[in-house]
Amino acid sequence: MEQNLLTERPNEEEGGAHQEKENGSFGMESLGRCLSSFVDEGSTESHRYYLSRRTVLEMLKDRGYSVPSSEIDISLQDFRGVYGQNPDIELLKFSATHKSDPSKRMLVIFCGLGVVKVGMIRLITVQITDRDSLTGLILVLQNNITNQAMKALDLFKFKIEIFQITDLLVNITKHILKPKHQVLSEQAKQRLLKKYSIEEKQVSFETKKSYKGCLLEYIYRLLPCYVYCFLNG
Repeated sequence: MEQNLLTERPNEEEGGAHQEKENGSFGMESLGRCLSSFVDEGSTESHRYYLSRRTVLEMLKDRGYSVPSSEIDISLQDFRGVYGQNPDIELLKFSATHKSDPSKRMLVIFCGLGVVKVGMIRLITVQITDRDSLTGLILVLQNNITNQAMKALDLFKFKIEIFQITDLLVNITKHILKPKHQVLSEQAKQRLLKKYSIEEKQVSFETKKSYKGCLLEYIYRLLPCYVYCFLNG
């Protein structure tokens, strides 16, 4: 009986080792397939446009603008199905009206890879239709903007916000560590600005001359962590 056990034991260990090898091989293959599912085989350009556009849509929705959930929830694959691997920035342009005040309309325009010069601002001016009904414009840049172009923006009668596309790849307000936001009254806002000796345009999301979407940088550097000043939103 003992002999039988001794003779069978090596076979069991051999079988166990063989089975472990097979299981290990299977596990590695499964892991490879799992990791490969996260690899984006599409263009980086389309991915950047997808992320930045989604962030702008979420931002406008948070401000009370009418934004369909289907536009925000669209998958990257479906986005590429609509706009392609190399999206036409003309097709990415969209506008949204405020739910409680339909007279407020925001236009969002994506700019190309080149430096934004005065000529580009003129082209943007031509693109804007129903200018009288427009109350705000968001420009998403992928490069620098010249001083002359910034001065040309002063000619617009509505508010203008400028963001770099890299600032919109992640919606910071969705981060798990984001500070608690509190909407300030006009009086509280003025007290806060006076306390830190800063101007309204340095912290406003809707500042006419805001540049590079640097609101968050000012917020986190100059204001308390648990006070967030949304103005005119």
